[in-house]
Amino acid sequence: MIKVGLIGLGTVGQGVARLLTERRDMLARRLGTELVLKKAAEIDAERRAAAPVATELLTPRDRDILEDPEIDIVVELIGGTDVARELVLAAISRGRHVVTANKALLALHGNEILGAAAQNGVDVAFEAAVCGGVPLILALRQGLAANRIHEMFGILNGTCNYILTQMSLHDMSYEQALAEAQAQGYAEADPTLDVEGIDTAHKLAILVSLAYCTPLNLDPIAVSGISNLDPLDLQLAREFGYAMKLLAISRNDGRTIEARVHPTLIPRDHMLANVSGAFNAVHLTGDAVGPILLYGQGAGMMPTASAVVSDILDLARNLTRGVKCRVPPLGCDAALEAPRHIKPLDEVVTNYYIRFAALDRPGVLSQISGILGKHNISIAAVIQKGREVKGAVPIVMITHEAREANTRQALLEIDQLPVVSPPAVFYRIEDPHLHAAQI
Repeated sequence: MIKVGLIGLGTVGQGVARLLTERRDMLARRLGTELVLKKAAEIDAERRAAAPVATELLTPRDRDILEDPEIDIVVELIGGTDVARELVLAAISRGRHVVTANKALLALHGNEILGAAAQNGVDVAFEAAVCGGVPLILALRQGLAANRIHEMFGILNGTCNYILTQMSLHDMSYEQALAEAQAQGYAEADPTLDVEGIDTAHKLAILVSLAYCTPLNLDPIAVSGISNLDPLDLQLAREFGYAMKLLAISRNDGRTIEARVHPTLIPRDHMLANVSGAFNAVHLTGDAVGPILLYGQGAGMMPTASAVVSDILDLARNLTRGVKCRVPPLGCDAALEAPRHIKPLDEVVTNYYIRFAALDRPGVLSQISGILGKHNISIAAVIQKGREVKGAVPIVMITHEAREANTRQALLEIDQLPVVSPPAVFYRIEDPHLHAAQI
C-alpha cells in the first residue's frame, strides 16, 4: 500500500482528491497495490467543507502531513513560492517523495529543491507544472531522450491564448477580451502574471532545463506580454498572412540557447496558428524525431489533476519495486552542474513586423527605409494604408532577418523623424518561408 498526503484543496487539489478516491479501484489495478489518500491539509474551512474527502482525513495543519510517518508521497498544491518552498524542502528532508504543480516554485527555487532531493535520495515530480494535462514533461524527460532538441515554440498560457483568440476572431479590444476571459473563468481578477508573460516564462524556464540539460534559470529569459496589443496590428498581420500568439520560444545552436517570451507573428498555416481558446500546445523539433506537436488543455481542475495523479502513480510504481531516482527530475544526471549560456535578446536574429504612423507626404517611405538600411535591415514587404488619424497613415513593413539590437536602434532613430508619430510598434516573426526566401 502506498499512502499519499495532499497539501492544498483548491481547484486542482479537489480534482486530485476526486481521482484518488473515486478511482481508487482502477488505480490499484494499474499499480498492482492500493494507492490511498491518507490525509489532506487545507487551511481554509470552506474548502475543507467542500472537499470530496472523508472528514476524518482532513486537517487544517500542513505539519500533520509532514509529521505522519506513514505517508510516502507528499503532494504540494497550495501555489505561491515562499510557504510552498518551506513545505517541499521539509518533506524532502524527511525522506518523502514530492509531487508539485507549482511552476513558479520550480522556476525560482527549483535548483535548490532538486539539489536537496538528490542529497536525500528522493524524487520530485512536476508533470502538471507545464501545460496541465498534456504529458509534455514526460515527453522531454523520457520519450525524446534520444534527441537533440533544436527548437521549441509553445503556447503555454491559456488565458493569453483565449484573449488573443477573441481579439482575432471577434475584433475585440484587449480590454473587452480580458473582461470576457474573466467572465468565463479563464483569467484571474488580477491577470498580471498571465498577460505580462510571467507565467509563460516560468514554464519556459522548466522546458529549457529539460530540453538542454541545464540548471533552471529564469533571469535571462526576455519577457513581454499582450496587455498593450492594438487590434489594428492583429488585423494588419492577417493581411500579411499571419496570426498573433504569445509564444515561448527556445532554440539551441549548439553553443548558446535562445529563450524568450513575447507576442509573435506566425504563418496562418502553422499548426500553432490554429490553437484557439484556452488550449495549450508545444511544437518542437528533435534531430531524430523531426517536428511534433503536443496539444491539449493546459489548465483546469481535471486536466491538471490528471497530470498530478500520473506523477503519483509513477512514484508509487518505483516505491512498490524498491526503486528511487530512476529518472532524474530534469531528465539528465548532470543538469544541475551544466549551465548553458542564454543568448541576450539583443543578439537574437529574426524577422520583424513594424508599424509606423507617418505623415502622408512624398519621401517619407524613403526616409524610413534609408534608416533601416543603414542598420542592415532590409524590407521584404510593405503595406501603406489609408489615413488612420488626421494627417497620418499607418505604414507596415515586414523585414528580412535582422539583429534585435539593430532593429531597436533603427526604430529609435525613425521615431525622431518629424514626419513620424512615435513610437513605432514592432513584433517578432517566426516564419520559415521568409528564411527560405532569403537563401
